[in-house]
Amino acid sequence: FRLEEGEVASPGPGQLLLRTVFLSLDPYMRGRMSDAPSYSPPVAVGAVMVGGTVSRVVTSNHDDYQPGDWVLGYGGWQDYELSDGSGLVKLGESPEHPSWALGILGMPGFTAYMGLLDIGQPKAGETLVVAAATGPVGATVGQIAKLKGCRTVGIAGGSEKCRYAVETLGFDACIDHRAPDFAVKLLEACPQGIDIYYENVGGKVFDEVLPLLNTSARVPVCGLVSGYN
Repeated sequence: FRLEEGEVASPGPGQLLLRTVFLSLDPYMRGRMSDAPSYSPPVAVGAVMVGGTVSRVVTSNHDDYQPGDWVLGYGGWQDYELSDGSGLVKLGESPEHPSWALGILGMPGFTAYMGLLDIGQPKAGETLVVAAATGPVGATVGQIAKLKGCRTVGIAGGSEKCRYAVETLGFDACIDHRAPDFAVKLLEACPQGIDIYYENVGGKVFDEVLPLLNTSARVPVCGLVSGYN
């Protein structure tokens, strides 16, 4: 990476100037940095790094946007962006929680919702395990599963994250994958086996989950961050 500073551009006809307020940092960005076949093209050398953004309109020559409007877009890692309005989603003049459009009400929330309900198909009484349980996707998966009547077991790195998963997010249990007795604790937390495993990590975590999967278990694979480098 390199950091560049420059003059803030002025919008031309039909354009608007956006000021980035919130930027989402997501695991997929690592893949966009590699020149390898993928679902999305890599970021070109010298280009602004990609990323979802919530921004405010500074000045506008666009009929659909006024100064002060909040928008969801894809402005990337920069303070200001010129836009012609393509791909922007209006959030109104004063959204109560604008950053939620990058989390629970945005791409991570939709990822959790579709992966769990469409592929995981949770049923009351089943056991769900989700890796990276305190991230925006994992946290949403766990809470939707609770609403569906599942026993929810999270996997996270460190005792503090695990405590947060149980005390704040409402998981029934959370296992620290860094603990030397991780496999034993996971087995204890899933005495009836695992019916749904929402995969975000891969690696040693998946190795310990695999033997506990019940017949006809469902495994939505969202990510394998342990192998991204």
